[in-house]
Amino acid sequence: MNEELELIFEEIKTLLAERKYAQLYSRVKELQPADIALLFEDIPMEDVILTFRLLPKDTAAETFVELEPDRQMLLISAFSDAELKAVLDELYLDDTVDIIEEMPANVVRRIIRYSSPEMRQNINEILNFPTDSAGSIMTIEFVDLRAEMTLDEAFEHIRTTGWDKETIYTCYVIDADRHLEGVVTVQQMLLAERSGTIGEIMDRNVISCKTGDDKVEVAQTLNKYDFLALPVVDNEERLVGIVTIDDAIDVLTEDATEDMEIMAAITPIEKTYLRTGIFETWKQRIPWLLLLMLSSTFTQKIITAAEDALSACVALTAFIPMLMGTGGNAGGQVSVTVIRGLSLDEIDFGDWFRVLWKELRVSLLCGGTLAAANFVKLLFIDRVTLSVAGVVSITLVVVVIAAKIVGCLLPIAAKRIRLDPAVMASPFITTIVDALALLTYFRIASLMLGI
Repeated sequence: MNEELELIFEEIKTLLAERKYAQLYSRVKELQPADIALLFEDIPMEDVILTFRLLPKDTAAETFVELEPDRQMLLISAFSDAELKAVLDELYLDDTVDIIEEMPANVVRRIIRYSSPEMRQNINEILNFPTDSAGSIMTIEFVDLRAEMTLDEAFEHIRTTGWDKETIYTCYVIDADRHLEGVVTVQQMLLAERSGTIGEIMDRNVISCKTGDDKVEVAQTLNKYDFLALPVVDNEERLVGIVTIDDAIDVLTEDATEDMEIMAAITPIEKTYLRTGIFETWKQRIPWLLLLMLSSTFTQKIITAAEDALSACVALTAFIPMLMGTGGNAGGQVSVTVIRGLSLDEIDFGDWFRVLWKELRVSLLCGGTLAAANFVKLLFIDRVTLSVAGVVSITLVVVVIAAKIVGCLLPIAAKRIRLDPAVMASPFITTIVDALALLTYFRIASLMLGI
């Protein structure tokens, strides 16, 4: 939060304390709904309710959508029936569905009770779609036109029906059976000859998605083509809704956050960090920590099995952390890069050999550079024998190569068997690379030093 916004918030808190409602109204209505929602997270609930009731209807609805689910639930509990209906009337369908999915059953029943019959039917239809599908995030509030309409007729239709639509800048052309025929923008309509028809200026090469398509892929499509909205069709190519850019951003943000948590060995959770309790945070982290701790038993057994070699050449022990750390870092670098490529559809399973061939060459360059620098350090700073320096440096090259191979192939394999590639990120790969590093180290040491 920037300093200017903090000063405004402090001023509003002062006005609340002094109960200067006229000035409070003037100050709050100047803020954007997202900023008002941020303010509501920072003031007592009784002040939230009071301030919310001062807001204009449309601003109140937009602010409500931006709030965290717990604040939404408390507001709904404080609303009168008339207030709840007024807010619901201003909400877009997809926002209403998102709120319902976060609320407990008693709150959902109250929301449904004060929704119109048409809204209830639409809500139920969207809730029936799988949670990871395009159908679950689409809205049915869009402008549809007919190819035979003149531009004057189209503009009149937009003026008549556009007030409750989520977007009017991109319009979709359908036939009598609602089959999607084309797309036209308001810009095209404004710049076209007024005597023409929609069919003459519309783009017939429409990029669309199906209701059952994965919502992350749909969001990536919107991002790829820089669309403001993407039409959603059913199996008969009938237009049933659109996915807008704001919903796509939410999906991509949620997906990126989930990947980051999985890559850090944390079970994903929907709540924000400060709103997640200590016990919930413990449950989020402990399963992975236990798994990784138990998996480190392999490295412990490898070291135990090599006790004789280590006792014969104690100097080897000092370089175990460096070898394991470098291997883990090398594997982590490539795994993050490959996982990102898989998430953005830049890489698929068919590219595995190209990825492997590239990483083999990169690993030789990286391993060679690290080994050369390390060899000089071992001789002139650590002052070990030439044979020990050779063992450590050769092991370093092999470990970096092995780490790069593991780091690039495991995420691709996970994607192939329909697992989240992020599962194969740094913590998991580091455990595998640690075991490989130790096995390689002791094998090379036994061959070169005869121990």
